[in-house]
Amino acid sequence: MDFLEMAKTRYSARSYSDKKIEKEKLNKILEAGRIAPTAVNFQPQKIIVVQSEAGLAKIASAAKTYNPAAALIVCADTDISWKRRRYDNMDSGFIDASIVTTYMMLEARALEVDSLWICAFNPDIIKKEFDLPENIVPVNILELGYADCEPKSSDRYDAERKPLSETVFYEKLGS
Repeated sequence: MDFLEMAKTRYSARSYSDKKIEKEKLNKILEAGRIAPTAVNFQPQKIIVVQSEAGLAKIASAAKTYNPAAALIVCADTDISWKRRRYDNMDSGFIDASIVTTYMMLEARALEVDSLWICAFNPDIIKKEFDLPENIVPVNILELGYADCEPKSSDRYDAERKPLSETVFYEKLGS
């Protein structure tokens, strides 16, 4: 299966079975995050792997969750993230954390592990519940597990996504 075919089979799972994720698969998912590109290769990501009932309940206190087998809290370490874009000193740690999350989400799909990317969560609760220092900022939560719901059709993109002509422009916006 080529990349686009695989990517089209990924969907946001909102119901999971009780089946645990095999250690080998979880390690491959984490390895995908490790090799993800980051600005200046500073690798500011910190990933908290949560599999215990108590840990998952802590996440559920900060976000709507769907009973996953595991969740990855993807954080950015603002002490080491690149901030030297000379025009505005943008902190790349948040972008880096999202690239890492994307790599892990797609590796999960390649391994037939389902996922849900959660960005709507209360970061203050996550910081408190997981005792994060000030410089470690939770950016994304990636739920992982084996869905027990019907997967969405890979044909959905024809109807649900805008055509390239509405999102891609050559040489200038609107052309």
